[in-house]
Amino acid sequence: HANDRAEVIIFDTSGSMGAGRKMQAAKEAAAAAVDSLDDGVAFAVIAGDHEAKLLWPQDGRSFAVADAGDRASAKAAIARAEPAGGTAIGTWLDLARQLFQTTAAPARHAILLTDGRNEHQQPHELAAAVSACRGLFQCDCRGVGVDWEVEEMRGIATALLGTVDIVADPADLAADFRAMISSSQSRALPDVHLRLWAPQGAVLESLRQVAPEVLDLTDTGVASGPLAKDFLLGGWAPGESRDYHLR
Repeated sequence: HANDRAEVIIFDTSGSMGAGRKMQAAKEAAAAAVDSLDDGVAFAVIAGDHEAKLLWPQDGRSFAVADAGDRASAKAAIARAEPAGGTAIGTWLDLARQLFQTTAAPARHAILLTDGRNEHQQPHELAAAVSACRGLFQCDCRGVGVDWEVEEMRGIATALLGTVDIVADPADLAADFRAMISSSQSRALPDVHLRLWAPQGAVLESLRQVAPEVLDLTDTGVASGPLAKDFLLGGWAPGESRDYHLR
């Protein structure tokens, strides 16, 4: 059901987005994402520079609802965004977390788009923000252009069970955002865990997802019994399969 899902669209509006067509492309992508939401899905749009701003809704609600009125208002707010300021991605994630903490929707997904490095925060501040979000929502990350910090983005996406990719040509962003929304809406099981039982005396050396993406899950397990650990896998679509390697 649409009301089982909440979506947050986060896009970089820092000063460096003003170069080339990046800002215009980011706005088009965010608007395309809003248009792609199924009717009734809870959604919010965040603009990020050295702080996070809730672009829509702006009337005291944490989430808008995907209908004609809220879609039009969100797209108008997106269109007004101007590139300025620095980059503090942790503050963007903090605001998304605060929003997601207000919803009972079991399927919670975010898209994060940036063109740069987390210049206005210490690495430990970003790490703390990511850690606080883990398990609350899934986040797909996209870097636009060529200046962004690959490992930083990969760290966010891996911790938040999402994909990471570079979109070198800003013109391809809108299609990519539509695809991410479509993928998140097809996940019928929002919160899948893998439970591993190991006999006494055995040591888990590594657990990795090896397909479709490579993810190291080794350090993410939470004890669920004397010899068992649970590993969060996030949302799955019907008929989906993934491969794991355990040592």
